[in-house]
Amino acid sequence: MHNKTLVAVAVGLGLITLSACGSTDTESGTDSKTVTLVSHNSWSVSKNVLKDFEKQSGYKVRVLEDGDAGQAVNKAILTKDNPQGDVFFGVDNTLLSRALDNGLFQPYTAKGLDKVGAAYQLDKDKHRVTPVDHGDICVNYDKAYFSEHKLTPPQSFADLAKPQYRNLLVTENAATSSPGLGFLLGSAAQFGDQGWQDYWKKLKANGVKVVDGWDQAYYQEFSGSSQGKKAGGDRPLVVSYASSPPAEVIYAKKRPDTAPTGVATGTCFRQIEFAGLLSNAKNPKGAKAFIDFLVSKEFQEDMPLNMFVYPVLQGAKVPAEFTEYGPAAKDPETMAPGTIAANRDQWVKSWTSLVLK
Repeated sequence: MHNKTLVAVAVGLGLITLSACGSTDTESGTDSKTVTLVSHNSWSVSKNVLKDFEKQSGYKVRVLEDGDAGQAVNKAILTKDNPQGDVFFGVDNTLLSRALDNGLFQPYTAKGLDKVGAAYQLDKDKHRVTPVDHGDICVNYDKAYFSEHKLTPPQSFADLAKPQYRNLLVTENAATSSPGLGFLLGSAAQFGDQGWQDYWKKLKANGVKVVDGWDQAYYQEFSGSSQGKKAGGDRPLVVSYASSPPAEVIYAKKRPDTAPTGVATGTCFRQIEFAGLLSNAKNPKGAKAFIDFLVSKEFQEDMPLNMFVYPVLQGAKVPAEFTEYGPAAKDPETMAPGTIAANRDQWVKSWTSLVLK
């Protein structure tokens, strides 16, 4: 997702461990002219676009970023009485209820929200969070591997449990990783509350490998990513994003005619990311201005090639590379926020004892 090389592909989806500690001096960003953004390590924006915001608003932006999603939301909840920033970006629909139930955010209706698609406004009655982007968590495959082995790539959740794909899939831990959790929720949406456990028993018997987070899965284990090849990754199937193939093309030293990786379109789960004004933020005024900026046309059109996610603003242009190499899934699995809230923690617990023990 950006110039941090492919690391960006993580797609605004990690969240954060927040390694920086907040202090109260102006250097640490708590003065009224600084707005502090807390985000995951895939946060990225073009320098000129951020400068435009700073110039127009009069605020300087300080960014705290580090790590993957579950940890980050938990850390933000633990520090909510004395938050490390003003705005949190990167909580997604898989973890939204945890953040809202714990009072992480205070309400704010962003300017321009009326131009954001209604399907993305999952807290439209209270406006505690503002939708910023969406993407699809999907299994990616290494085209060269399947071609060499004269094997048809899997296209559905059910395919992944078939014997011809034994020992080929790597996924992330659903308890610690946002894409890992999204993949679990996708399987629950596909097979139902009863059926998903049987499905994972089959995946386990079929040799699925589980690692902590997306970086490890994609860059070390997956044979199709540029870094994975160097790291000796030997798994040609990985849980990643529908927008990972365009990132492989864009960041290749020599741009290939086609993406080296493909997407199993029947394995996708729709993810929506939000930003929110943190409860007890020291600079709420600056935070509100920054949230407005996140749904502005300038930021929304800058975002895809920086964070490899899709805009939520109606009419925002999507880069040609996305259309060509990583179109959004036509019919991704989805799940109502209430269903996720009611089941997520129990499902993750069951998944952990079923798959990791």
